[in-house]
This record gives sequence, structure tokens and C-alpha cells, in this order.
Amino acid sequence: MKEWPEMARGNVSLTLMPPRLSEALRVALALAPANEGQTIAQREMVASLQSALDARRQRIILSRSSINWVKWTVLLVQAGLLLVCVAMVHSDDPAARRIALSVFATGIGAAIVLIASHSRPFTGEISVSPSVLLQVLPEGSPSSKNQ
Repeated sequence: MKEWPEMARGNVSLTLMPPRLSEALRVALALAPANEGQTIAQREMVASLQSALDARRQRIILSRSSINWVKWTVLLVQAGLLLVCVAMVHSDDPAARRIALSVFATGIGAAIVLIASHSRPFTGEISVSPSVLLQVLPEGSPSSKNQ
């Protein structure tokens, strides 16, 4: 959970494995299963830990992503062209032109706000929070106390 603010700033490294996950993986792999049930349990523990590491890796990659200027430029040019086309189609009726342009401009504005709000998923008003991960942490764990 300490990584969440770092992800918002884009400062988390993929090269360093969290010490707790690393230790848990090391312990799970060091177990010597005595029977088939323990072997299956060990395999499931390792798979779950690898899944947690993969989820962390995906969050870090997502935190570093953003929408580049080319996509924004294309979106705005396309929006402008759409508004010009709508104005040309309704050029004979000023009232219909105003209504159609207002409706399309509102839709374009909503699309831009939606895309901008998801451009950086760990910052801003509509950011992704660690609330689901905090729910699965044990009550007395040091990570849950640091929040």
C-alpha cells in the first residue's frame, strides 16, 4: 500500500520486488511437501503469490501510461471536423444548427473529460484507490497501520 502514492507520481520500480512478497515466495518454495495434498497446497500458494506479483506489475505499468499528444490532437481535430460537418448539414436552419451543434459539442466535451480523467488512473478525483487491497490485509499487519 506504500506504493500507491508512488504510483500516482510514477516513481515505482518494476525491478524491486516487495520484501514481503519476496519472503512469502521464498518460504513457499522452501517448503518440503510430505504428501500430495501439501504439494497441491504449495503449488497453489506459489501460483497465488505469482498472481499477486503480476497484478502489481500491471498496476505499475498502468501507472506509467498516459495519453500522448498525438491522440489528443487527433481527437480534437476529429471533434472539430464533426462540428463543421454538422453545421454544414444544418446550414439552412439556424435553430436546428444551434441545437445539433450543442448536442454534439456536449458529447465531445463529455468524451474529452472521460478520457482525461482516465489518463492518469492513480491521481485526481476519479482515481483508483487501494481500498479493495486494504480489505484483504490482516487487521494487525504493519502495512495496514501505515495507511
